[in-house]
Amino acid sequence: MFHFDQYDDWYFDVVPLQHQSNVEETEKKSFEITESKKNIGSQLSSAFKILKDYDPTRFKRPNTEKNNISSSECIRANNRCNLSIDEILRLGAEKFIQSFTIRGDREAYMFSHPFATSFLGLSEDDTRNVALVENLLASAEKVGQKQFDHARRILNECHKFCSWNGNPIQRLVYYFSQALHDRIDRETGRDSSKGIGMKRLAHIEHLLMNLNPSMIAAHQNIPLSQVTQFAGVQAIIDHVAESKKVHIIDLEIGSGMQWTILMQALATHQYESESSITHLKITALCTKLRHKIDETRERLMDFAESLNLPFSFNIVMVEDVMELKQEDFELDNEQEDFELDNEESIAIFARYILFRMLARPDKLDSLMRVIKGIKPRAMIIIEVEANHNSPVFVDRFVEALFFYGAFFDSLEDCMKNDERSRTATESEHLSHGIRSIVATEGEERTIRHVKIDVWRAFFVRYGMEEDELSMSSLYQANLVLKNFACGSCCTLEMNKKCLLIGWKGAPLNSLSAWKFS
Repeated sequence: MFHFDQYDDWYFDVVPLQHQSNVEETEKKSFEITESKKNIGSQLSSAFKILKDYDPTRFKRPNTEKNNISSSECIRANNRCNLSIDEILRLGAEKFIQSFTIRGDREAYMFSHPFATSFLGLSEDDTRNVALVENLLASAEKVGQKQFDHARRILNECHKFCSWNGNPIQRLVYYFSQALHDRIDRETGRDSSKGIGMKRLAHIEHLLMNLNPSMIAAHQNIPLSQVTQFAGVQAIIDHVAESKKVHIIDLEIGSGMQWTILMQALATHQYESESSITHLKITALCTKLRHKIDETRERLMDFAESLNLPFSFNIVMVEDVMELKQEDFELDNEQEDFELDNEESIAIFARYILFRMLARPDKLDSLMRVIKGIKPRAMIIIEVEANHNSPVFVDRFVEALFFYGAFFDSLEDCMKNDERSRTATESEHLSHGIRSIVATEGEERTIRHVKIDVWRAFFVRYGMEEDELSMSSLYQANLVLKNFACGSCCTLEMNKKCLLIGWKGAPLNSLSAWKFS
């Protein structure tokens, strides 16, 4: 029997070896400073739990980027420093630890802390941004200690200087402070509503099914989505291209844009190789919003017809994944009279769907057992590469802060000429993920991202083996980046056989291919 918190311990909170010496030195110095302050010793250890020289297996940065930043490095000849979002977050974290070490249990208030003078090397805007981050972390620490009145007072100060339409740091702090307020209200009984986690998840699912202007703009301007789509579709083609009958089972089809890429590729391959693909079938799993999937079906049917590609679209509708059965997918391979040459090549496509079931592992287990019974040639998985499932609130908060900081940075760089779409993406999409991770617990916490190492450990249970991504998939990923003005900011790196896609060094997504032994 599975329980929703079974995966809470499936996270990694290990400081990379190359940073351990720095962390130990920092902790040693801080301990020496505070050894005599026995009344704040336990709180100091808590402070280091929230920020242990945060660097969770981040990529190597481009040569033009710095790996770490300290206050001394910010001093420029002209006494100005235009910091990136990541640098501001790191400097804010440094200031939080420093000020906590001296301040102890006294509250932090905006711009009145003992390290204000050390900001002289920064611009005024950067000074305010760093202070915002420092105070946001201080409020999160208070929430973690259940000192809600203290946390609320610090947040009230933050609200004076953050905004949903300010600079990237102000917007990031705005949404995280909102989430902290929500958590305080829930913990203190001011908000006793139930089901908010499922409502937020349903809202995100609805957004993914709609081709609204903001989603289209984000897809067209930010390379992250297209990299995973093109490289993922290429991974499918690598496994089914020589087959006459191809059956794709999509566990979260969304608008279906990825399958227009597949159709074009199969049609081109058919023309160039003079091979005859007799049928392409796509089956979409559906638990809600049937009318939206019907719209996707019509779009794909029309597109296939324009390519003269034999095509059919099937919908498997179940109210609950627990009801799903292998025979629901109408597999031609199950027919007694099928010929070997006519056998379907089946591929499973799972994009941002498995993490939604981590709060209900019984559902995830049931789905994986059905997939194992299907015996697909490949299962292509796209997931968020982050650890947002730690049972320790402050650890989860910091992970989310740096993760979403990278996302806000990508929006700022890639959508600077479309402020309306950028604002809609942040408020309608990203904010719901932030609130789920920060404000909720238990089954209410429906957004539970884990990293590829956790998925590897999980997939072993079902006899799954990680398959090498082809050079063609990697070529497609790099080719996509060349089409974007900001493509050089998108980082690609292999983690064993898995492709990690990041932004300026921060890993955001993973793409992996699997087969069943």
